[in-house]
Amino acid sequence: MDVEQQIYPEEADEKLINDAFQELLNSYLASRHRKKIDLITKAFNFAKQAHRGVRRLSGEPYIMHPIAVAQIACAEIGLGSTSICAALLHDVVEDTDYTVEDISNIFGEKIAMIVDGLTKISGGIFGEQASAQAENFKKLLLTMSDDIRVILIKICDRLHNMRTLESQPANKQYKIAGETLYIYAPLANRLGLNKVKSELENLSFRFEHPEEYASIEAKLKSTRASRDELFSQFTEPIEAALKQMGIQYEIKERVKTPYSIWSKMQNKHVTFEEIYDILAVRIIFTPNVREEEVNECFKIYVAISKIYKSHPDRLRDWLSQPKANGYQALHVTLMSKQGRWIEVQIRSDRMNEIAEQGFAAHWKYKDGVDSEYTEDENELNEWLGTIKEILDDPQPDAMDFLDTIKLNLFASEIFVFTPKGEIRTLPAGCTALDFAFSIHTFLGSHCIGAKVNHKLVPLSHKLNSGDQVEILTSKSQHVSPSWINFVSTAKAKAKIQAILRRDNREVQREGEEILNNFLEQNGFEPTVSLTDQLTEFHGYSKPQEFFLALGEKVAILGEKDIDRLKGKKQEEEAGWRKYVPFMSKKKQEDDTEQPKSKKDLFVVPEKFNRKVPVYISEENISQYKFPGCCHPIPGDDALGYINNKKQIEIHKRACPVAAKLKTSFGNKILDIKWDMHKILFFEATIRISGIDRVGMLNEITQVISSQMSVNIHKITITCEDGIFDGSIELKVHDREDVKKIINNLKHIADLKEISEIM
Repeated sequence: MDVEQQIYPEEADEKLINDAFQELLNSYLASRHRKKIDLITKAFNFAKQAHRGVRRLSGEPYIMHPIAVAQIACAEIGLGSTSICAALLHDVVEDTDYTVEDISNIFGEKIAMIVDGLTKISGGIFGEQASAQAENFKKLLLTMSDDIRVILIKICDRLHNMRTLESQPANKQYKIAGETLYIYAPLANRLGLNKVKSELENLSFRFEHPEEYASIEAKLKSTRASRDELFSQFTEPIEAALKQMGIQYEIKERVKTPYSIWSKMQNKHVTFEEIYDILAVRIIFTPNVREEEVNECFKIYVAISKIYKSHPDRLRDWLSQPKANGYQALHVTLMSKQGRWIEVQIRSDRMNEIAEQGFAAHWKYKDGVDSEYTEDENELNEWLGTIKEILDDPQPDAMDFLDTIKLNLFASEIFVFTPKGEIRTLPAGCTALDFAFSIHTFLGSHCIGAKVNHKLVPLSHKLNSGDQVEILTSKSQHVSPSWINFVSTAKAKAKIQAILRRDNREVQREGEEILNNFLEQNGFEPTVSLTDQLTEFHGYSKPQEFFLALGEKVAILGEKDIDRLKGKKQEEEAGWRKYVPFMSKKKQEDDTEQPKSKKDLFVVPEKFNRKVPVYISEENISQYKFPGCCHPIPGDDALGYINNKKQIEIHKRACPVAAKLKTSFGNKILDIKWDMHKILFFEATIRISGIDRVGMLNEITQVISSQMSVNIHKITITCEDGIFDGSIELKVHDREDVKKIINNLKHIADLKEISEIM
């Protein structure tokens, strides 16, 4: 390179930053917003100066991150100048010496309030505290109920972090991907950000299960030609019909994402080849008259159902009553000439924009807002109102709170009517009691039953779309602990738990008094340590639970408790002796007689490098805990979790328990690698079903035992009307063994379904 052409690092950084900002300005100028270029440029220059000299883990200048977040907010969600400025400034208060007051003085109160909300979510000194992420999520929702743009920018921030996750160590990748899947993807879905939700899910899947992701991507690539041909043949007569009707339209091919394919493979226990709805067709049209767009959807449906036969049970009408996240469309499933069911989604260009970007983007903050979005605004306000009500009741456990909110994030909806004919949207699977609490807390807490379509039903009766529900109450009725088992909405669960907690506080106080009196009468001074010991003796995890049990007379204190406390005291007093070098000969002999075959569990030391992988081998496997929630075996995508006793638990990355751990205890997550050599055996279970015939079981056992020399531990088979269903428990070395067995079993005639039970 000539000297004149040489670009120094500072110049290269400057060019990179300016190019990225220019792209942001171009996206903003192409939008429908009022053009406040000066304000955005001012925010950019301020953030650039504040972050000067700081770099991300990837090595690029830090300012590239706020620019990228602002670009997503502008181009992918359709937000305006206020949001773009807040996105550019979102890390300034947290990472530099500038304050919210500084932002307010320079950029105004509104931008400062959003930046403050974003800072509160990220900030906070939690250290090793268990519920850091859940607490952050609570703050996020509190701020969001004041200004929806806070959550929208936070989702943009998370999307960019996911796109650049390669630079993070593996344990951080699992933590961030787990949080994303558990919190941010459902939130994006609830806010109607369909494209963002899909990308967040896919990126999480890619980092947590790289091999499965690569495998599905490869299969999608290899089947692309046949899909394109099917799409072309299927849409040709539809296009001809739409042209004849004089409709301005666009037909798009929608391919299922790798994450949704993998989820279906896991949930339905099917292979990639057995998933038939990978392809769907979207018809997006521009109505001649905006008010007639719903009617035009139905006209298109009538026209295409004359070409192809429609599935009678798969018509989904979200036109007259949109989903709670604003989604509006008509879905119909048609039988193609190739004998494949294909879903067709019919929507107007406006419906498509809301489906892709989310109605939150069109809310009242959008510059020059049109009146057509007021209905969406009411929907969003109603949802935020529900969130606020849940936040009004303080939750003792942040994870309980997280689960309560999450119940409603991904739920599909049903529509029910009040006695006066007013329509209410509720999650599918909800009960009459959920409906009562959705109207009013008093109605829910005094509910004794309901009339559904004028027929008397119990509180636990599950509602269906179209039901008319009347709630029956009694002043003598009171909330029962059993109610929590059959309500499914976040609001009902939160209210029931709050009422039960209020009731329990008095009983807990009584229980605490009983315990203190018992200790004093037996010569012990009541302390936290003694309370914890007795709580553990009686099998309770928290002192509050133990106090409640004592107050309700479920737990009884007696002589055995005194004996245990005295024994524990003596043990603690004797503990110092093991540190004395002049140990008795008898004690030394006792120590050498401890069994050496069973190794103690590994205890994580204070200065333990959590960024490097933990390798599990035949020599050290007994030093780690394998909980019964997911049964990981060598070859599984696994992670480690440092529990309260500083021991390492091993979980599958897809384990439901691990999902919560990643979200709440991100700083305790470790990367796990297997270093096994097919010496040890592990349990695995395979589910089989097919057509029963003579010799079938013999063929199955021949493949497993004779061909593959795998030990069959247990076989369970049931047969009914010529169809058999069963499971085989095996002893295998690793996940590779299981895959080989399944592949070999597929060659047996009449064996129709083979899958692993996770």
